[in-house]
Amino acid sequence: MKKILIIISSFFVTFEVLANQPKEWQLGFQNPASGGMRDIVNFHDNLLLPIIIAITVFVLFLMLYACVRFRASRNPEASTTSHNTMIEVIWTLVPCLILIVLAVPSFKVLYSQDEIPKADVTIKAIGYQWYWGYEYPDENIVFDSYMIDEKDLKEGQPRLLAVDNEVFVPVNKVVKVMITANDVLHAWALPSFGVKRDAVPGRINETWFKADRTGTFYGQCSELCGIKHAFMPITVNVVTEEEYNQWLEKAKVEFAKEEIKNNIKVAKKIKEIK
Repeated sequence: MKKILIIISSFFVTFEVLANQPKEWQLGFQNPASGGMRDIVNFHDNLLLPIIIAITVFVLFLMLYACVRFRASRNPEASTTSHNTMIEVIWTLVPCLILIVLAVPSFKVLYSQDEIPKADVTIKAIGYQWYWGYEYPDENIVFDSYMIDEKDLKEGQPRLLAVDNEVFVPVNKVVKVMITANDVLHAWALPSFGVKRDAVPGRINETWFKADRTGTFYGQCSELCGIKHAFMPITVNVVTEEEYNQWLEKAKVEFAKEEIKNNIKVAKKIKEIK
């Protein structure tokens, strides 16, 4: 009974605890933390949902009306009407008009997601079986991000969502994410930012977000990628610019990318021999 009350109340009350990660018995979207996700929520809540409810109620009314009006006891002799031209025109044009009404704002949302503005921070996310690897190409930073086992969780860390090395980005900055995979299909998804892109081996997909508030945000791989698909979470820390710069200084030491020079030397030797 308690769970039923929670579900019903969630239709009318927005709980603060639903902010940055999924919760038990949650319905609806997580609270948006970017302009892109806010556009998605507005489109769903203010346009798509009312139209769906209106269509559902109308169809239910028609079904009930037909069951009562044309029941066997009231109509012992069935009608011989085969079709009605006016009704057929109406049920063809009305759905087309509804789709047009939905299409125009949805195209606007899709365009805003695909049109990537000039990036302040660029991150490369690489899907592996079964963890994520990250690179900051402009900062010479590379690290892997593994899920923390349940037995090793600290207080406040969510189960199946916390990782050992988190992604850090500054607030109110455009972050471009280049997404690929090393083995099979994965998907990099962060619900609070309205971001979800497939990670395809041999291909780089791009997306972006601009977080408008600080906090820790959680996502997961959203493509069935194998036995440990449910155990490769995504954790992004949105911090102030000052805190981000402090993290960069530490990360450049801890996660510095090693330069490979052996191949260059070998290539030069081969060229000299030729």
